[in-house]
Amino acid sequence: MKKGFLPVTREEMEEQGYDRLDFVYVIGDAYVDHPSFGHAIISRVLQSHGYSVGIISQPDWKRQDSIDVFGEPRLGFLVSAGNMDSMVNHYSVSKKRRETDAFTPGGVMGKRPDYATIVYCNLIRRKYKNTPVIIGGIEASLRRLSHYDYWSNKIKRSILLDSGADLISYGMGERSIVEIADALNSGIDIKDITFIDGTVYKTRKREDIYDAIELPHFEDVKAEKSVYAKSFYIQYTNTDPFTGKRLFETYDDKLFVVQNPAAKPLSRGEMDMVYALPYMRTYHPSYEEAGGVPAIEEVKFSLVSNRGCYGGCNFCALTFHQGRIVQTRSHESIVNEAEKMIWEEDFKGYIHDVGGPTANFRAPACGKQMTKGVCKDKQCLFPKPCSNLKVDHKDYLSLLKKLRELPNVKKVFIRSGIRFDYLIYDKDQTFLKELCEHHISGQLKVAPEHISDEVLNKMGKPSAEVYHRFVKAYKTTNEKLGKKQFLVPYLMSSHPGSTLKEAVELAEYLRDLGYMPQQVQDFYPTPSTMSTCMYYTGLDPRTMKPVYVAVNPHEKAMQRALIQYRNPKNYDLVREALIKAGREDLIGFDKKCLIRPKKGEKNYQGKNVKPNARKKKTIRNVHKKKKDGGV
Repeated sequence: MKKGFLPVTREEMEEQGYDRLDFVYVIGDAYVDHPSFGHAIISRVLQSHGYSVGIISQPDWKRQDSIDVFGEPRLGFLVSAGNMDSMVNHYSVSKKRRETDAFTPGGVMGKRPDYATIVYCNLIRRKYKNTPVIIGGIEASLRRLSHYDYWSNKIKRSILLDSGADLISYGMGERSIVEIADALNSGIDIKDITFIDGTVYKTRKREDIYDAIELPHFEDVKAEKSVYAKSFYIQYTNTDPFTGKRLFETYDDKLFVVQNPAAKPLSRGEMDMVYALPYMRTYHPSYEEAGGVPAIEEVKFSLVSNRGCYGGCNFCALTFHQGRIVQTRSHESIVNEAEKMIWEEDFKGYIHDVGGPTANFRAPACGKQMTKGVCKDKQCLFPKPCSNLKVDHKDYLSLLKKLRELPNVKKVFIRSGIRFDYLIYDKDQTFLKELCEHHISGQLKVAPEHISDEVLNKMGKPSAEVYHRFVKAYKTTNEKLGKKQFLVPYLMSSHPGSTLKEAVELAEYLRDLGYMPQQVQDFYPTPSTMSTCMYYTGLDPRTMKPVYVAVNPHEKAMQRALIQYRNPKNYDLVREALIKAGREDLIGFDKKCLIRPKKGEKNYQGKNVKPNARKKKTIRNVHKKKKDGGV
């Protein structure tokens, strides 16, 4: 296997001995050859199977020749918008344009188009009418069937149709991309590649679709929200590679989009192989002049130990992308990577992270998942932990200890999400002790997300009582260790199910905690999550019962302001929210009040109050006592 970066110019292609490439990979990110970047993994996997790949990074979509760097590939184009959905990358939840892009050299914004996958594919199709085009990555994966698009506030067709691509390789893609490459290499026409797990294809031949569940017609999904909710839930319960069924969706003129079952999870040996490929572990040197690629800083000295998550948070897209079956690398694989990393010139002694979507998941939830899949209509942790759930941190502890003992390592941090509920369910609290003692520095970030059980239920998160138990255990453990370390809770406003009542409840909790978060995440309706379905339809697709949804921007601003009620800039919004919620009792001077009344208005006790009246009264009393000789 050739070492060094993959070619990014025709000159580099020729220098590496190619006159034509098997695949040309068009990506919306800068080219970073590191296993935390999807394009790096897919291209290196293909290379390990004997296929040549060239990278066209962030082509100028306004110029047709930007796609012609290498000419026509022998087997096909691969297209990905990048590590992030291009719309999430470009816009905040309030739909305001972001100022920087961490996946672009120098952090410059605007180097990729909105809906990048579609734009790149259309650019290719204008020049290469019949060359196979395969799309993948998070943007394509989560738009593989009809979906709600928050930015246009519309139901959109499968991205396969709007892009003009031939196939979607959804999920992580290592298995399906090699099977696609082998099929094309054997001479099979792209239109006949309909049999590979982890792919989505289109056809006009209904008779060729077998053993499949028919989803509602696209026009019905678009016309009726309840139909969309039902269709979504069928998709949601068929994401598992073992139990999931083939699905198909009908469009106009008898056009069908067919989703094959998900690809099987990687074994530990296969995971090890993927991460042992000869990555350069940094960005292409052509980006040095622009200041490099900011996104590498978060991952350069981090280690991926797992993928997949059975946590089941409804606002998370992992169920549709990586799946619920946890796949892990061996200790040897992770330690080998660390041993290379710790001798790099700019390594300062700190391994920034050892984890994945959820750091403390180091095995499937139960013994049957790697052969029989996950339960179709049950969650492993919600609303209560399943009786079959294996709660054990011993393997993770052993791995962390091996990494701590490596030369040149001062500290091993855990910055991936820690599932505090899974942690607290472990009867052996050794992991909590070692976490506090060795793997955090001053504070631990956790994600209770909310404190109202009504909202937590819609989020798919454990009850507030579980979080309270964890907070108590964390505090006790730190006290025993003689450490003064804090918890930083991630909180979310305006999630489906949250009215102003629940938002006020969260504000009161923060008041009692004495904590004011610096940042608040407003719920972001991204494609193909359960919570996004609730947001759009106003229905819980699990039960088809109505769910309250804050869609008005002003109400969302009030909910967000309540979490940061101490910020003077939020005063008017907080005051309005409290009045609307019927909680004027929280406007006053008592300790339990969130804000003070305005000058001249009555507080909740019906008395006229001036903001500094109490202060003036205190001063008068002091003068009186001085006069009487009392002070």
